[in-house]
Amino acid sequence: MEKQEEYLGEKEVNNNRLERVKVTEVDWQQQRNGAAHHTQEFPGPYLVVRRGQMFTITVNFSRALESQETLIFTVETGPQASEALHTKAVFQTSETEAGTAWRAIQEAQSENTRTVSLTSPPDAVIGLYWLSASVSSRRKHSNRKLGEFVLLFNPWCPEDDVFLASEEERQEYVLNDSGIIFRGVEKHIQAQGWNYGQFEEDILNICLSILDRSPSHQDNPATDVSRRHDPIYVTRVISAMVNSNNDRGVVQGQWQGKYGSGTSPLHWQGSVAILQKWFKGRYKPVRYGQCWVFAGVMCTVLRCLGIATRVVSNFNSAHDTDRNLSVDKYVDSFGRTLEDLTEDSMWNFHVWNESWFARQDLGPTYNGWQVLDATPQEESKGVFRCGPASVTAIREGDVHLAHDGPFVFAEVNADYITWLWHEDESRERVYSDTKKIGRCISTKAMGSDSRVDITGLYKYPEGSKKERQVYRKAVRKLFSVESCGRRNRIRRAGRRGLWRDDLLEPATKPSITGNFKLLEPPVLGHDLRLALCLANLTSRARRVRVNLNGATILYTRRPVAEILHESHAVQLGPKEEKKIPVTISYSQYKKDLTEDRKILLAAMCLVTKGEKLLVEKDITLEDFITIKLQGPAMVGVAVVVEVMVVNPLLERVEDCSLMAEGSGLLRGQLSIDVPSLEPQERASVQFSITPSRSGPRQLQVGLVSSRFPDIKDFVIIHVAAAK
Repeated sequence: MEKQEEYLGEKEVNNNRLERVKVTEVDWQQQRNGAAHHTQEFPGPYLVVRRGQMFTITVNFSRALESQETLIFTVETGPQASEALHTKAVFQTSETEAGTAWRAIQEAQSENTRTVSLTSPPDAVIGLYWLSASVSSRRKHSNRKLGEFVLLFNPWCPEDDVFLASEEERQEYVLNDSGIIFRGVEKHIQAQGWNYGQFEEDILNICLSILDRSPSHQDNPATDVSRRHDPIYVTRVISAMVNSNNDRGVVQGQWQGKYGSGTSPLHWQGSVAILQKWFKGRYKPVRYGQCWVFAGVMCTVLRCLGIATRVVSNFNSAHDTDRNLSVDKYVDSFGRTLEDLTEDSMWNFHVWNESWFARQDLGPTYNGWQVLDATPQEESKGVFRCGPASVTAIREGDVHLAHDGPFVFAEVNADYITWLWHEDESRERVYSDTKKIGRCISTKAMGSDSRVDITGLYKYPEGSKKERQVYRKAVRKLFSVESCGRRNRIRRAGRRGLWRDDLLEPATKPSITGNFKLLEPPVLGHDLRLALCLANLTSRARRVRVNLNGATILYTRRPVAEILHESHAVQLGPKEEKKIPVTISYSQYKKDLTEDRKILLAAMCLVTKGEKLLVEKDITLEDFITIKLQGPAMVGVAVVVEVMVVNPLLERVEDCSLMAEGSGLLRGQLSIDVPSLEPQERASVQFSITPSRSGPRQLQVGLVSSRFPDIKDFVIIHVAAAK
């Protein structure tokens, strides 16, 4: 209930004296409207409603309104609000619900009270609104402000472009304030909990501030606000603003493994602390983020604004810098990447977002999930952002459509080509797998913590006739034949050219196959034990020179330090299989291991008759942490959490701490000191939490130390309502 004394109209009384009408009280009916609009979790101070849907307020006056007096409302948003820009509307109470513009229906009245239901158009501009009112009479009077409210996109409204038909999906992709982000490598996918926290204190205000801080708003505020009715426009602005590359956006990226002047990307467990730090720091970019941090923050912002959004992880993700739908990797005779020649790259994983809305610019065929990526990889029309790109368009190879289709297509379906670079600067194509890029594309399942593989939404089965047809179609759309009949050439390393047709030619299979096999689980702090398994596919003997190389890497697959370099001569009889043991001791990798905990092994196999085979394996070292609740969880009642931690090293560690976070469980982040840990010691650490909201809640806990990479786990806690 908000009390305001505002003068709305006048009444003529004896001796032509006028009695003024004033508002004595405005009831925004926050509880009723919040429940109807699925916004009751927002903490205030404003009423939060969704567009295209009725909300109700009650206005109390100092006297009863006469029958000839009409209540007129005005809504305004943004600077220089105008009816021409659809950022202002003036409308009066009526008895009907006709029309698609702003409207007001009188629901009830008593002597001094009017209860009115207001409805915005389903394509109204979203944001913070002023609501004013006046009463029509014989004398003209100015509008009087009743207060402010926030209008959001509405996935529950069939006429809204962001409409999502499934209630289960709306609960997961709009209202769920926690989630899971998948990281690691294709063969060892790890789940990390993430606190989206879109209903936490100040987050809605911060999300609206992100829009107001964008360059487009700074350049022309009135026009920018008028375009906020369109989810295509809004998501494109957010994609640019979540990174700091072209503006004072939210997160500054860092991929060099040096985080001394900020926070390691691996230490973040949610978006709330990041957004609050950006806002309280007067819009200074928060250091540091990598792809999953950008995706987690963007998911928070878009869910907060009412757009159904999820986080998607792509394993073996291509970064195609020259946009030719091919990732060309140049290596030496030991399989080591030649970074000065290799412009493209393949990341172990990359994380982006999908949001659900209609593509009015492309047509209904391309409605549905749209790829958005805030990680600053390549510019899109001069700005570091990506999308929205229709997932349907990507699957069908329609890379000519807006926005950034070629880049996203390459991320999931580029061909991976390896070139052996010789000392005379000639190159030789090494057999490589066209199925390698875009594996296990994953997102969190609805209503559970399990992983859902959505690769089929992005492409047809790898190696199938349809998939190859789509790939060729995409290449043709990018590299059409010029009018003079010459073929486009693509800039390559060493100033050499690669014809478009070369991208489509199949690679020749060698007469041997190979793969690395782990003999023991790869545990942080322990030696790595593997075997390179080679098999002769022919009935003739084969001599093979095997050059082995190992390196610690970042998750972008950029090498950090070489930790293995050796050669073997192998004789393979007809149809024979052999195993070459490979051991990397802890002492070999410990000082060069990054927080990503990743190692890349490569074996360049040089076969008689000039055949060449490159075998690679990405390894993520495992860690240990478990979380257990010591009793039932209930709103307002403290409960003990027990965390079992393990020192993975063969040496004593003294500088550990736990970082805990969880919306509805903790206010902000909680830091807990951990006693000194002996080599490989297991220890129990306890702390208490007092839940503030009921329902399933996610608690994230990380074990942090300067001596080893960040170790995380999460648990879902089912919190009962207070008795």
